[in-house]
Parts: sequence; C-alpha cells; structure tokens
Amino acid sequence: MTEVFGQGTGHEQVVFCQDQATGLKAIIGIYSTALGPSLGGTRFYPYASEDAALADVLALSKGMAYKNALAGLDLGGGKAVIIGDPQKHKTEALLRAFGRFVQSLGGRYITACDVGTYVQDMDIVARESEFVTGRSPENGGAGDSSVLTAFGTYQGMRASADAVWGVPDLAGRKVGVAGVGKVGHILVGHLIEAGAQVVITDVSPAAIERTRAAYPGVEVVEDLDTLIRTELDVFAPCALGGVLTDETVGLLRSKIVCGAANNQLAHPGVGKQLDDRGILFAPDYLVNAGGVIQVDDERHGFDFARAKRKTTAIFDTTKEVFALAKADGVPPATAADRLAERRMAEVGGLRSILTV
Repeated sequence: MTEVFGQGTGHEQVVFCQDQATGLKAIIGIYSTALGPSLGGTRFYPYASEDAALADVLALSKGMAYKNALAGLDLGGGKAVIIGDPQKHKTEALLRAFGRFVQSLGGRYITACDVGTYVQDMDIVARESEFVTGRSPENGGAGDSSVLTAFGTYQGMRASADAVWGVPDLAGRKVGVAGVGKVGHILVGHLIEAGAQVVITDVSPAAIERTRAAYPGVEVVEDLDTLIRTELDVFAPCALGGVLTDETVGLLRSKIVCGAANNQLAHPGVGKQLDDRGILFAPDYLVNAGGVIQVDDERHGFDFARAKRKTTAIFDTTKEVFALAKADGVPPATAADRLAERRMAEVGGLRSILTV
C-alpha cells in the first residue's frame, strides 16, 4: 500500500474525488504551496489499481514542485489523476464534475493538460472552475503546451550535448525517441531540423505512421527494449515514466539521456548508476518545464514569444545543474534537487514576513 504520511513523502494535501453519477474517480495531490498555488496537469489513465493511481499522483505532484521551482516560477507542485480509459469513460459531465472538485480547493490547485487530456477537455473543466490553464485560444488560453514542452526538452538536449561533446549541436548525432505522442512528435521535428539522425518507437501504430508521414527519414524500431539496446548518442524517453530501471540502465548504449517523460528514474539510485556508467542524465523535471512555463504565462495574459524566451532559459539552467553536479561530485539529478529545494526554502521562507 502506498504511504501518504510516510517519511519523505511531504505532501500537504491529497484529495480523493468521486462522483458516482458520472463515474468520476480522481485523486488530486498537492505536494507544496511554498512558492505559490500548486500547478500541474490532469492525467486520465486506466490504472491497474487505485494504489497505482495514488502512487503516480504522489510522484507526479512532487515532481511538479521541483519543476516549477527550477523553472523560476512562483508556483508550488500539484497533480491530478482520473482513473479510467479516456477513450471509453471521458464525458462532458465527468470533466465538469472534476472541475467542481478543483474549484472546491479555492485555488490551492491549478490544473492543466497531461496524458489523456487535451485543450478541449480543459475548456470543459473551466466551465466549472476558474483554476484551469491550458485552455484553447478561443477561450482565452494558450493552447497546446506540448509545443514548448518539446522546445524546452530540445534546449536541455543542446546543453547536454555541450557538456559531453563541447558544442550545443546535435547535427549528425543519433537520437532515439521513445514515444512520439503529443510531445515526442514535436521533438522529432526539432531534431530533424537540427540535422540529427532520429530513431523512434511507440506502442501506437498511428503515432508511428503520423511521425513517418511528417518525417520520412526517421528510422523505426520494434519496441522500447530494442531502442534501449540500440547504439545511440542520445536516448530520449518521451512516454510514461519509470523507464530507467536497474536493468535498463545496464543495457543502455547512449552517452546522454534527455527526454520529456516525467519521473524517468524508477528510484533515486538509478541516477547514480547512470553517473557511474558515464551516461549524462538531464533531469526530466528540469528539461520538460516548457509546458508549465507556457501555462503559467497564460495566467498573466498569454504571450507566446515571452513564454518561448523563458523556455529558452532551460538551456542555461541545465548547464548550471551540470556545473553544480561536477563541483559537488554528485549526479545531475541530485544537483537539480538541491537547486529546487534551495529555492523552495529560501523564497518560500519569505512567507514568514507579514504583509498587509
């Protein structure tokens, strides 16, 4: 059973939401509001069990707190999961019921898109709650945040290339992209434009065909296991998390791991294993922050050029993390954690100063 109050979890609030009339079963996790209201997307996924859904929302909401802190945003970390198959169970009534639960938190949690939810869904949720981002431009929103998520991941990859090969250039490099959905598909476009050789895999044949139609030069391998065993310069996990395990790290044949998927490390020790093998890991919550930068900008009157400039800074932050990791003699994931925790402690501590 997943612990909510166990040592090291640190979550401020976990909310279980059920509406029997619509079939809604959801969990909202708020890890921290030290820097501001918690923000993170809503994942709609057919979890094998309620315990699996709880474990996922706890990990994802914590990751969002660290992501928002590293991105320099005045936001805490939160996440929501809806249990069910979005192809079968997603309805207007269910999404609106979810919106009412989000509204009931009074702004402690702000939602957005994630796996299984889209801009159109956020428009529906927003009919019941004011605490929604990632809406369509027609409804005053910024639209699909996948665009800047992919762009930020690409910037992190450029910084990784600079650290390994001395130039922030991916021309001629072989990059394996695991998952070519909303974000991975766009990332492939950046890589092709940069002159990289791209190898892809995905569990969805439709996603593969869409990517091959747009970029005929990509190579396709059968599955994730094959891609992990392929000789690569960069391995880019862009689907669900947990792909880097004790076993897969031993099989990896790349110099860099840098992708958009959340929670890529199966457990913290995997980061050290990558470091020991000489594989540079660009922490996922650092490089994939472009989407949250975009939805945060939406809250202030969206300006794409401004949000893209902020996302470009992921390149510099990634280099800062690598420099700190080298100076402290720790893996990059540890260095990124330290930077995020430092900001949460220092800036979050200002709340002790009373203002009127």
